[in-house]
Amino acid sequence: MISAFANSMKVPDLRNRILFTLAMIIIVRLGVHIPLPGVNVEVMRQWIDNQSEGSSGLGGLGAVLTIFSGGGLQQLGIFALGIMPYISASIMTQLLTAVVPSWGKMVREDGGRQKITKWTRGIAIGIAIVQGWFLILSLENPERMPFLSGIERYGQLVMFPGTMFVVSTILTIVAGTMFLMWIGDQITEKGVGNGVSLIICVNIIHALPGALTMAWRTLVHPSPEQINPTGAIALVALIAFLIVVIALVVTVTQAQRRIAVQYAKRIAGNKMFNAPTQYLPLKLNYSGVMPVIFATAIMSLPQLLIMQIWPSSWLAMTINNWMSPNDYPYYIISAGMIFFFSYFWVATMFQPSQIAEDLKRNGGYIPGIRPGPPTAIFLDQTMQRLTFSGSLFLTLIFFVPSMLQASGTLNPVVAQFFGGTSLLILVGVLLDAMRQVETTLLQKNYDGFLKKGKMRGRYNHVQGTGAAANSTTVTIIWVIIAVLLLAGAVAAYVFSN
Repeated sequence: MISAFANSMKVPDLRNRILFTLAMIIIVRLGVHIPLPGVNVEVMRQWIDNQSEGSSGLGGLGAVLTIFSGGGLQQLGIFALGIMPYISASIMTQLLTAVVPSWGKMVREDGGRQKITKWTRGIAIGIAIVQGWFLILSLENPERMPFLSGIERYGQLVMFPGTMFVVSTILTIVAGTMFLMWIGDQITEKGVGNGVSLIICVNIIHALPGALTMAWRTLVHPSPEQINPTGAIALVALIAFLIVVIALVVTVTQAQRRIAVQYAKRIAGNKMFNAPTQYLPLKLNYSGVMPVIFATAIMSLPQLLIMQIWPSSWLAMTINNWMSPNDYPYYIISAGMIFFFSYFWVATMFQPSQIAEDLKRNGGYIPGIRPGPPTAIFLDQTMQRLTFSGSLFLTLIFFVPSMLQASGTLNPVVAQFFGGTSLLILVGVLLDAMRQVETTLLQKNYDGFLKKGKMRGRYNHVQGTGAAANSTTVTIIWVIIAVLLLAGAVAAYVFSN
């Protein structure tokens, strides 16, 4: 694996893609720390430092929002909403594609995907405006949000409330979200992997050092003069448990059901040849992490809206209790939504009738199954069973952090790395990026990450859609980043003295 990383720097096109992706990631992380105009960031920092539940102090819902904002919510930066509006817009367009016939027809037409993408971006702008408005209400009235309770003791978050603050903040937040969407498109086109997924992945990884420190302080070193040997054993057990969970997630993500497909005999000259047996791979977890993302986004939306509109009503308290991992409705609703979106994604993306027609047209057939509609029925039934198994596994992994949190072992920020949305996104995104790198290495006659075989996956899905950024562009971007980092270091030194 180490040699594969070294070889990736020997291929100019791949090297430029990797360096360009890293540069865009650094820009995203720098933007997180640029504060919104008119907001007193020091108040938020003091409140976070004095929280007893952990360094983030955001609780369960705040931990979910951190996945998509990457710390922008805590920093009150221009990327406070993160990529969440685009995720919500993607959910809406996927639903419309499946429900509205005209939208479903649009997808199958030439250029239909481009039209859907434009609609998705437009809807994302509208969602960003609405969510920005609710965020402003939360900043002006932090007592409405449970995970901001008590912050008023440290001062007023908004220094100059009013119409000008509302307009400027909404414009800034929407511009920040659109900039993140643009960076995601640039990474997809000129970098490695899917840009939007990589941004979410980086937003998750940023909390890893703080989570490790928090786990150490909670289990091993609860106070400066106290060391808990039993907690050290528990920490080692948790790390071993995390490795097992990651191995299971990778195994299920890569698992396939290979269906044998035979083709009719072909004649070349005076000889008849038997066509070799090929295989149709059906992924066990066909929908990937999308059902968990959809379920997480939809579950958090009603809670935020109700708390903003009716913060003290019985409805807000009921929804807050239902969305708490300590109550059984949370598990029922979550499992139901994950199963629903798993089958919904398969029904939208997997077309057994089209596959059966293509096999029949090319002279292929599944042994023991008649071509045409019987083949489509067989493929549909097989995928339904695979989807049930994949959905069950996604549900179990999704509940791991909630069960650790409910048992009182870990707080939400640490627990999210032991399963759930964070771990599934991390594994899926990193595997996609590694597939693209490995494919390029194999094309250039280099060894990939695995000496035997190759990583399974749909490589055309993760390949860059455009030419890689040239060396001059990559160099200029890195010079600008270096200048910004140097200026920030100088400014920090001057203000500290």
